[in-house]
Amino acid sequence: MKRDPTMLATGLPPEWATFLTDWDRSLRSGNYPSTTRYNYLLAVAQLGRYLADDSQREAGEAVGTPTAVTRRHVEDFQAWMITTRSPATALNKHKALQQFFKWLTLDEEEMDQSPMLRVRQPKTPKRLIPIIRDEDTKKLLDTCKGKDFVHVRDEAIIRLLSNTGARLSEVANVEIDDVDLSLDTVRYHGKGAKDRRVRLGAKTARAVSRYLRARGGHKGFGLPDLWLAVRGAQPLTANGIKLMLKRRGLRAGVAGVHAHRWRHTYAHEWKLAGGDTGDLMLVLGWTSDDMPRHYGASAAAERAQQVQARMGIGERV
Repeated sequence: MKRDPTMLATGLPPEWATFLTDWDRSLRSGNYPSTTRYNYLLAVAQLGRYLADDSQREAGEAVGTPTAVTRRHVEDFQAWMITTRSPATALNKHKALQQFFKWLTLDEEEMDQSPMLRVRQPKTPKRLIPIIRDEDTKKLLDTCKGKDFVHVRDEAIIRLLSNTGARLSEVANVEIDDVDLSLDTVRYHGKGAKDRRVRLGAKTARAVSRYLRARGGHKGFGLPDLWLAVRGAQPLTANGIKLMLKRRGLRAGVAGVHAHRWRHTYAHEWKLAGGDTGDLMLVLGWTSDDMPRHYGASAAAERAQQVQARMGIGERV
C-alpha cells in the first residue's frame, strides 16, 4: 500500500495544514520521489502535532502556524525525537525541517530567517552494517527450492539483490518493461529520478526468467509491476519484500537479513577485486564520493589484511 502524503495534514491546525499541502505541491512540481515527499511532510506534521500537545506550554503562537516556530521549538522537538525514537531518526527530521523552513523563508517569504540556522544536527553513532557471506546467501536460496510461485519469485528477488547490490526500493519498483533478458539487464529507478541499467549474471537472469514464466499464470499478470503478491492481483511492495527476507532468514537460521547488507557486500567485493571507485558509483547509483567509503566499511579491516598479505612487506629479506 502506497502512503498518501496529503493524509498527513489531517487533524493539524488550519495554517499548518495549508502550508503542508502547499509544500507538497511544490515538491511534486520539483519531481521529488513520493517516498522523499512523504518523509519530508511527515517531519513537519510531527513537529506541528508536537507543538500542539498540551504539555508544550511554551509553544505560543507556533501552535497555530509554522511561521512562528523558533530555534527553541525545533531544539525541544529534536531532543524529544532523540529520547522517544533515536538520534538517527532525529537527524532525518532535522534534514527534512531544514528543507521546509528553507522553502517557507526563500520561496514563500513567510519568514525573515529559518529557525534551523543555528540548530545543531544531532550526532549519530556510526553503525557498521555487516556484510552477508556467500554461505548465508546460499542458505537463504536453499529455502527457495521448489517450482511453486512464491519460491521462484523469492529466489529471483534474493539473487537480484545479491547480484546487483541495488536498494530495496529500486528492486521493489522494477516493472516488466525494465527487464531486458535479450541483453540480461535490468533498469533501476534510483534516487533523485536517476535511472541506470545494470547487467545480470547468468544465474540471476535464469532466476528472473523462471519467475516471469511463473508470473504469466498469476492473477495479476497484467499489472506493470514485476513483483506480485502471492494472493490477489496486487503488486509486492517494498515492505512485503522486507518481511519476506525476514521470514527466509528465520527459516534459514541467518540472523539480521535485510536488503542493504547485500549492498554493503557488493561494495566490499568490488573493492576487494580492485574495481574502480568511479565505476562502482555508476553501478550502485551514487553521486557522492562519501558513499564508497561508507559502504563496505565493516569489512575494511579484512581487505587491508588481504592487501598486507599480498604485498608481503618485510617478508622479502
